[in-house]
Amino acid sequence: MKFLIIRFSSIGDIVLTSPVVRCLKKQLPLAEVHYLIKPKFKMVMDNNPYIDKMHVLQEDWDDMITDLKEEKFDYIIDLHHNLRTLRVKSALKVPSFSFNKLNIEKLIFVKLKWNVMPKNVHIVDRYLETVSSFGVRNDGAGLDYFIPKEAEVKESDIPASHQLGFVAIVIGASYMTKKMPVYKLRELCQMINHPIILLGAKEEFSEGEQISSFDPIKVYNACGKFSLNESADLVRKSKVVISHDTGLMHIAAALKKPVIAIWGSTTPSFGMVPYYGDNYLAHHARPYDNAEVHKLWCRPCTKFGRNKCPQGHFKCMRNISLEDVVMKVEKFLRNAKGIGN
Repeated sequence: MKFLIIRFSSIGDIVLTSPVVRCLKKQLPLAEVHYLIKPKFKMVMDNNPYIDKMHVLQEDWDDMITDLKEEKFDYIIDLHHNLRTLRVKSALKVPSFSFNKLNIEKLIFVKLKWNVMPKNVHIVDRYLETVSSFGVRNDGAGLDYFIPKEAEVKESDIPASHQLGFVAIVIGASYMTKKMPVYKLRELCQMINHPIILLGAKEEFSEGEQISSFDPIKVYNACGKFSLNESADLVRKSKVVISHDTGLMHIAAALKKPVIAIWGSTTPSFGMVPYYGDNYLAHHARPYDNAEVHKLWCRPCTKFGRNKCPQGHFKCMRNISLEDVVMKVEKFLRNAKGIGN
């Protein structure tokens, strides 16, 4: 059987599809698994050993469809479920299975603040429902993220002061309302009594400089200095990861790192909290914690994020307790020390 899995973007959403790829390949030994993705995100799945062939979304739609038709797929597993994937499915004319985006439930939650989202159902579980008719089941192994050997960060590439361990703080996010303000991140770094590495894209470099300026020895601004895979390796080398609702948060969970997830305009109730898998959770205390403002009437104001706070006050981020975040950091650091990490 030949499968085409479709998920165009973005980093975190793609990482969250990795259990479908693995379970499909391992539980159906004769399955040939292909993956269709946007070119800019191809590196997220390039090193996944469970994928037989990668395809990219091309500017020339007709050429892309011609190439895909030549593969003669038996089934399409649509994990993006939008108009473009509908066009792909219509063009290829093979049986397809699409995941339930719960758009109506999300709309009710955002507009009316009635939480009608299914309780304790992660998006990974909804992704896996698309292959359940083939007898594929959740293997409990969590997410996958594979870092190539050449992307491993050398000890000499980070300050000597951080080589014995550090806290990684992911300062970026795709939307402004998913990011803690710079002044608050700076204050958080001042309160954490541990070496810190700031992670983010080159667009976040100047913000990283503002955050780290009070003590650039304690706080190393790595934003824009490392590739995605190199940043993932720094996450793997860290003791604790503090992250907004963004791609590196899910990569951290794939690498089984303790995570403190910072939530602003979005919410854990959307079913995209750090995901570790039942096998890991059966032998470890919960490896993540959330930091958010509860009982704020305007949350969630969006299912994705916004470029500015529609109310103007941005209380969902400004009112997050930094003392609470620091307490969670210290708890995870104590636990890591206790098991010899």
